[in-house]
Order: sequence, then structure tokens, then C-alpha cells
Amino acid sequence: MLRGWLDRARPLFEEQGRLHALNPLFEAVDTLLYTPGHVTRGAAHVRDGLDLKRMMMIVVIALMPCMGMAIYNTGYQSHLWVGGGGAPLPGWQSALYAQLGLGYSAADPVACLVLGALYFVPQLVVTFAVGGAIEVLFASLRKHEVNEGFFVTGFLVPLTLPPSLPLWQLALGVAFGVIFAKEIFGGTGMNFLNPALVVRAFLFFAYPAQISGDVWVAAMPPDAISSATALSQLAAGEITVADLSFTTSFFGLHPGSMGETSTFFCLLGAGLLLLTQVASWRTMLGVVAGAFLAATLMNVADPTTNPMLAVPFHWHLVLGGFAFGTVFMATDPVSSAFTDRGRLLYGVGIGFFAILVRAVNPAYPEGMMLAILFMNVFAPLIDHFVVEANMRWRRKRYGRGAA
Repeated sequence: MLRGWLDRARPLFEEQGRLHALNPLFEAVDTLLYTPGHVTRGAAHVRDGLDLKRMMMIVVIALMPCMGMAIYNTGYQSHLWVGGGGAPLPGWQSALYAQLGLGYSAADPVACLVLGALYFVPQLVVTFAVGGAIEVLFASLRKHEVNEGFFVTGFLVPLTLPPSLPLWQLALGVAFGVIFAKEIFGGTGMNFLNPALVVRAFLFFAYPAQISGDVWVAAMPPDAISSATALSQLAAGEITVADLSFTTSFFGLHPGSMGETSTFFCLLGAGLLLLTQVASWRTMLGVVAGAFLAATLMNVADPTTNPMLAVPFHWHLVLGGFAFGTVFMATDPVSSAFTDRGRLLYGVGIGFFAILVRAVNPAYPEGMMLAILFMNVFAPLIDHFVVEANMRWRRKRYGRGAA
């Protein structure tokens, strides 16, 4: 649409002799979602069939199962809430859904998908509208092409958020994340923090009541209604894992951020990312290993002082955003470690600190977001020590003169 508008506007500006005013904008969007008309010809460049567009599209395809589940489960949880005696969430989504006359029934998949889409799609549109506009603006000012760097971020952001988040807060969070976590460092490939997680962190600290997930959801124990997610209830000691269904949690039919609930659909995405080698298996393995180490240490402690200490390792894998963060956030090629050994250490740190935050911090039962952002900061340092260690090993093996 933007490309078509610019093509129609070009003759008008040529007639008025003011084409130079739009030249940066024309250049910025010239290759947005299009293949450039030129190829690398110099011998000094690496030639590969996987370019940025293909890589981003693979990640988006891997996210599709989680997006479908996000839409369905959002509607499903709302239907459970209303069916259990709760009132529909105030807002234009409920009013529009009432006009459709579909009724509230958790057993109706079409009704679940329609209601879920009324919450998910607007967040997706706002995210792309705000983030895309900022990308085009900065690219125009810098006289750069608009690349696909925000493409995946635009899909990730709404998947990490609760469905009831006000859209104006989302717009503010996206603007903050794109500008202060990415553009001020030079744009795509220059950021050291994951922009999608910075958006979520900003919203969490700026609007904790709306981002906490304590909204119109059915509780995990049978025949009960609550406003808390499973992790919140576990941390508060209201329930134990014995009250939960592992199968239900594995497939994601429980409350939480829209796209983070289903470990099953995250694993489907992980399979594609690993098969195409877009994501590093070392990072994923490291996260799981770090979580296992932390959970084992926590289980040895006295669980009477903190109920989260007694949560077994395998339950951490299916609760909260652990699986989603492991597959789609920790493996971000820009903000993670670059060396093979560094990726493994980087992943271990994420898994360990995620479980540590869950078990020790009573105010924040989820820990994946903070753990990944924390390790994003240390990723360059990890790579530095890995490279230095490799250089020392090479000097010892091949002599002082080895490079």
C-alpha cells in the first residue's frame, strides 16, 4: 500500500520539481518486502541462499502455530470466564462481539477464534503501525533502506502481552522499545537488547496493573474463578502443581500472555527453526540445562518457606513464558551470543536466572523476560572470554606465533 502510494505520488512531485524532498522516503521503502534489483558481485562477500527476508519469513512461519493458539485461547479463556459467571470485559471488543450474536460458549471453536481475534488483531495492527512508522522515519533520516528487522518484532510483541492491554499503552511501549532499544544504537543488527522484550519490560514497569495478566481469566483449579495466572497462584500458595493438569498446561489451555501459553506449539516452531538452522540448538539446550540446574537446587531447599521452591523442573517448562522465551526470544541472533560455546553458556545463564527469579522473587513469579534481558547485556562479554580462551588454547597448542 505504501509502495503504491509513493509510486502514484512520484509523477506529481516530479512535475513540481520537488522530488528531492521525498527521495529519502522513496529510498527507504524501496526494498521493504521486495527483493532488491541488484546482487552482490564482489569477490570479498560471502554468498548464501539465506538472506534477511528469507530468515525473517522462516521465523514468522514458525510463529504461526503460536499465533493461532493465541487467538483461540484468548477467546476460549474469555468464554470460560463468562460461562463461569463473570461479566464480559468492558470495551469495544465485547460490544462488537455481542453485535455478532455468537454467544459465549467455550465449546464453540468459531466463537473462540472470533472473540480472540478481536483482541489479538488490533494489537498486531497497532504494533506494526507504530513500529513500522518509526522504522521508515529513521531510515529516511539516515538515507537507509527499510529492512525486515521489525517484521519479526511486530509479531512477537502482541504474543507476549495480555489481551486486555489498552492499545494506547501498547503504542507507547512499542515506540519506546523501537527507539531506545534499537534505533538509537543504529537500527537492525546494532541493538544489544531484544526490542520485543524491551517493549514488554517498559509496559511491565510503567503499567504493572495492566501487564501482570490479572484479567478476566478462568482459574486453574476446577470449578473456580480467579484473576490470577497459574504461576501467580503457585507463588501465592493458593494451589500446588497437584491441582493442575500437565496435559492442559502443555497444550496451553490456561491463562497467560496470548502467545506464550502453549509449549506444544512453541516446540512446533522450534522444530522449523532448528531444521532450517535459523536458531541455535546450543542456546535452547543451554536454557533447558540452566533451568534444570536451578530447579534441582531449588527443590533441595525447604519448600515450606516458599511454595515455588517445590515446583519440579518439568513443570517450569510448561508454565508461563518459558517455552516461548526459549524458542523465540533467547535465540535472537542479534542480541544473543555469537560463538558456539558462548551460546551454550548464554542459554545456561538464561535458564538458571529465569528459575531463580520465579522461585526467589515473590513480586514477580515469571522470570523469563528479565533473565533474557539480563543475559543480553552479558552476551558480548561471554563472547569476548570465549574468544580469548580459544586464542590462549591455540597459542599453547601451536606456539606463540599462531594467530
